[in-house]
Amino acid sequence: MTSELAGGQVVIEILYLIASVLFILSLKWMSSPTTARHGIWAGEAGMLLAICGTLLHHGIIDYKLIAIALVLGTIIGVPLGRVQMTAVPQRTALSHAFGALCVTLVGSAEYYLRAPNISRFMMSVLAIEVILGGLTVTGSLMAAGKLQEILPQRPLTYKGQNFVNFLLLAGAVVIAVWLVVHPDAKTLFPIMILIALTFGVLLIIPIGGADMPTVISLLNGYAGLSAAAMGFVLDSKLLIIAGALDGSSGLILSIIMSKAMNRSFTNVLFGAFGQVLTAGAAAEEAKPVRSAIPEEAAAILSAASRVIVIPGYGMAVAQAQHKVRELYDSLSKRGVDVRFAIHPVAGRMPGHMNVLLAEADIPYDRLIEMDEINGDFPQTDVALVIGANDVTNPAARSDSSSPIFGMPILDVDKAHTVMVIKRSMNPGFAGIDNPLYYLDNTLMLFGDAKAFVGNIVRELTGGQHS
Repeated sequence: MTSELAGGQVVIEILYLIASVLFILSLKWMSSPTTARHGIWAGEAGMLLAICGTLLHHGIIDYKLIAIALVLGTIIGVPLGRVQMTAVPQRTALSHAFGALCVTLVGSAEYYLRAPNISRFMMSVLAIEVILGGLTVTGSLMAAGKLQEILPQRPLTYKGQNFVNFLLLAGAVVIAVWLVVHPDAKTLFPIMILIALTFGVLLIIPIGGADMPTVISLLNGYAGLSAAAMGFVLDSKLLIIAGALDGSSGLILSIIMSKAMNRSFTNVLFGAFGQVLTAGAAAEEAKPVRSAIPEEAAAILSAASRVIVIPGYGMAVAQAQHKVRELYDSLSKRGVDVRFAIHPVAGRMPGHMNVLLAEADIPYDRLIEMDEINGDFPQTDVALVIGANDVTNPAARSDSSSPIFGMPILDVDKAHTVMVIKRSMNPGFAGIDNPLYYLDNTLMLFGDAKAFVGNIVRELTGGQHS
């Protein structure tokens, strides 16, 4: 029997080792569009092996509850996976919430099973696990609510808000330290979790919608770090590796995105960015704008030699990516050089635009990052903005009173002609007006992005496309 257990443990460790390697390769391959599909398959295969290894564990006495959990998880997970591309950000936030809830529940169970016979080191790790897990649960749910527009997208602030938040966090830390010294104080443990859950809510409500991409990646980092802490508690090397990969990649991505907005973590988390100055917005809306119809837009595009398309969340909402592909094909057949300018924080999650355009089979080499393409706008005949507001706002360069002043933007205003497809003159997700719309070289193309691009394609092809 002992040899059988030893043999089974070897099999489990081998499965975990292969799963760990696949997780590392998945993260590596996901860094490039050309290998991203391989990365997804590697990650899924790694997770399958990790689950199989866990199911082989000799400590499992009854598989009935596990089978019920697998069925329930499948019932919940399948519909969650079948969402529109526009809903992927909030679905991602929900995934973070579920993962963090698992970590928090497992950490709580481990504490009550082990206390008071628990070492100070282990208690420290447990406290970190449940605090990070708890705040990630409610923080992710709040982020999903804002992205789904169930909750207000604008920052909700009140006087002394940051002080209250810091006080709550300090309270959770004080309780954690007390439990490290006195692990038998079991009544304090649920209070610590409750504070963490409350802190997660209060941490997200003052954050505006424009900062959601950074918040999503930051919550991903928190979820990963809490999972790594759980790995220490459960003595699972696989969890430590997977959690460390998830946590570090999320934090690194958050840093990259903060730099892309020229803002610090503290400003993102506590700056209440995105509050609308209604008086200023109203003044800007009174300015005259020049507009064009699809026939005029098609004529301008067909006469161009170089076109840069700037996709944004409006393109995602309209599900216009396939029509944009038709436009790309039509212009390319005419000999027009068409490229796509990708801003790091366009959309509502990291890589949102890349995923949408890849879904429409637009060649990867046509997707150019902001730093590489910005110098080409002065030599560009037409910059076609499709649903992108804040990442094209020239106020970030020239208006020191603007909330986004200093944020790197796509220099679309330097193109010979700028065409902006937009439903109305309403401000973007950041809640501020865009002076780009009132420039002499800008034409506003009012309407649904999918329908308007489709009309342009019909004009270019003589009515051959529907």
